[in-house]
Amino acid sequence: MTSSLTTRHNAPGRSSVTRGLRRWAPFFAVAAAALQMGWAHAQGAIRSVSANLSGGLEVVRIETAEPLKELPAAFTIQTPARIVLDFPGAVNATGRSTIEVNQGNLRSVNLVEASGRTRLVLNLNRAVPYDTELQGNVLGIRLQNPPAVAGTAPSAVGGTTFDAGSSATGMAALNDIDFRRGDESTGRVIVELGNPQTGVDVRQQGRNLVVEFLRTTLPEGLRRRLDVADFGTPVRMITATQVGDRVRLLVEPAGDWEHSAYQSDNRFVLEVRPVKADANKLVQGPKYSGEKLSLNFQNIDVRALLQVIADFTNFNIITTDTVQGNLTLRLKDVPWDQALDIILESKALGMTRTGNVIRVAPKKELDAEAVAQREVNKKLEELEPLRTEVFRLNFAKAEEVANTLKDATASGSGDNRATNRILSTRGSAIADVRTNQVFVTDVAGRLEAVRDYIRRVDSPKRQVMIQARIVEATEGFGKSLGVRLGVGGQRLVLGSVDGSRINANVGGSYNQIGASPSSQTLSGNPPAAMVNLPAPNALATGAAVPTFAASIFSPNATRFLTLELSALESDSRGRIISSPRLVTGDLSKSKIKQGDQLKLILPGGNNAAPRVETVDANLQLDVEPQITPSGKVLLKLNITKNRVQSLSAAGASLAVKEINTEVMVDNGGTVMIGGIFEQEESNDVDKVPVLGDLPGIGNLFKVRANKVEKKETLIFITPVILEGQDTAQ
Repeated sequence: MTSSLTTRHNAPGRSSVTRGLRRWAPFFAVAAAALQMGWAHAQGAIRSVSANLSGGLEVVRIETAEPLKELPAAFTIQTPARIVLDFPGAVNATGRSTIEVNQGNLRSVNLVEASGRTRLVLNLNRAVPYDTELQGNVLGIRLQNPPAVAGTAPSAVGGTTFDAGSSATGMAALNDIDFRRGDESTGRVIVELGNPQTGVDVRQQGRNLVVEFLRTTLPEGLRRRLDVADFGTPVRMITATQVGDRVRLLVEPAGDWEHSAYQSDNRFVLEVRPVKADANKLVQGPKYSGEKLSLNFQNIDVRALLQVIADFTNFNIITTDTVQGNLTLRLKDVPWDQALDIILESKALGMTRTGNVIRVAPKKELDAEAVAQREVNKKLEELEPLRTEVFRLNFAKAEEVANTLKDATASGSGDNRATNRILSTRGSAIADVRTNQVFVTDVAGRLEAVRDYIRRVDSPKRQVMIQARIVEATEGFGKSLGVRLGVGGQRLVLGSVDGSRINANVGGSYNQIGASPSSQTLSGNPPAAMVNLPAPNALATGAAVPTFAASIFSPNATRFLTLELSALESDSRGRIISSPRLVTGDLSKSKIKQGDQLKLILPGGNNAAPRVETVDANLQLDVEPQITPSGKVLLKLNITKNRVQSLSAAGASLAVKEINTEVMVDNGGTVMIGGIFEQEESNDVDKVPVLGDLPGIGNLFKVRANKVEKKETLIFITPVILEGQDTAQ
């Protein structure tokens, strides 16, 4: 606040007025300070901010003019690591906007007044959990120590672990996920947080955006995919899933776009804006954003042209003596950074930028300097002292991680040989299998890379349940008709009932074959078969073929002709369902099988000893799943079902059904990955030559069999991602 005093004097001159003001200056200063303090007290003020260590933890102490009625709204930023608190209706009475701390994980504290509030920002070296405590007019913020070993849990204060976005009782749940269309076709993903202190991590993966809410749960009603392509924004799909103790939003945009994110209280907003093509740009896209200029020169010296750019941008441009040559160009309404790129590219020049100083030199010189600097850094790394750090692993195997750190894929030869190993040439990694720890020795810079690598790989594998269904359906229909024709004497075959012949003698008495032993049996010669073409069982079901027989005999009953008809119609339907299922980890090969193992003793050739051959008739499922970032499952499958058909001295005959494929399936979705359909039709006629071709009576010398058989095999697969697993932070 500015204080002023106006005094009117009639008699004294200018010098006397000046002396009077100087005499009262201390009083004016004290009055102005008192007035300012009173105003600040009336509005609420932050008097002081200090930081110290207490019990091994960093504590930030914020003193206000009046006791706070409630904790201020706060949120965290992962990159760069920051903790932000908003004090509504408060002013900054500390007299400083930046407080340098440089103690432990806390670098500095910023105080900014805007829109009737004061925002306090804690700038951290890395994101850590924290908790707050309010005592009267003092607000305390305790920062947890970052874990020194990958995978270990953060330390606790007073036996309770506090984390950004969570409380001591559990994790907060998201309240809502919504999508809206903003101005100029902007897509806005709006997330209502259950706790305004929830940690949020926003990063780009390929062409997609991934937003993760730390230590947060996702209600069942919000686990869904939103197709928002009809809104006319760059966003096409939004997928919300629960991954361990965090909620992941996968935002799939299309086209050229750029994004920004901000949070207000418990509302988080992600904006995806389309990048419109500018007809005045030679190169489209968001690469150039400088102020536009127009250049039209004929045969101008490159140094002079760079000076024009420097005058336009207020940058300091330094050129080496090797920058030579003239240039003719005409550019109209081109961003100055694009114009500079065009100038440098046309003369094979490059640049380096430090602050507002741009250094221009030929690309060859800059490349040589970069190579020389790399050699210097390499030699400095060889002289840097080694340090040893111990990493305790929770999920990964220590031996595998140590081998990965030590292994390298080399390319080139001689001095140009390069490797992609994480450790330096002096570094080493030793695995302790018993305690599942890795001891890494290397320079500090490489240890930081190792720490980041282990943090990413030391996480539990997500589990997938795979269920396969193999359906085998058969359907058949058969019809056959046959005849037997014979001549006999001494007895007459009248017919048959249930397969028992009824015979009669010449005198009129009869005997049924198969009756009681006391029944009388006639003697005589059986009828001699003239035509023997009985009906076969077309489907080979094992059922007996029904027959009907009759006889035609001479007047004196000494000779007779027998006729036996056989006919069968059969209809069969069957279905076999095999359903193997198993649970396996992401990118883990697994196998399940069930069946018979046959051991056959086969004779050896050339007087050799008999040999034993093993034949597997199994139902087997081999699978390797891969969970994609979009929540789908990519499956490599090999499904086999073998069945023994016959055994012989030569070995076993198997009916083999197998499929080997790779398919992508939605989580919980079912897809048919293969099928085989077979249909067999046959019409068989067996007949007596010449006689079977006679019209009408030729049917007595024929046997007919018709068969239609269908077989169909279908294979279905269903993967389900098992949720609710913890993920290492």
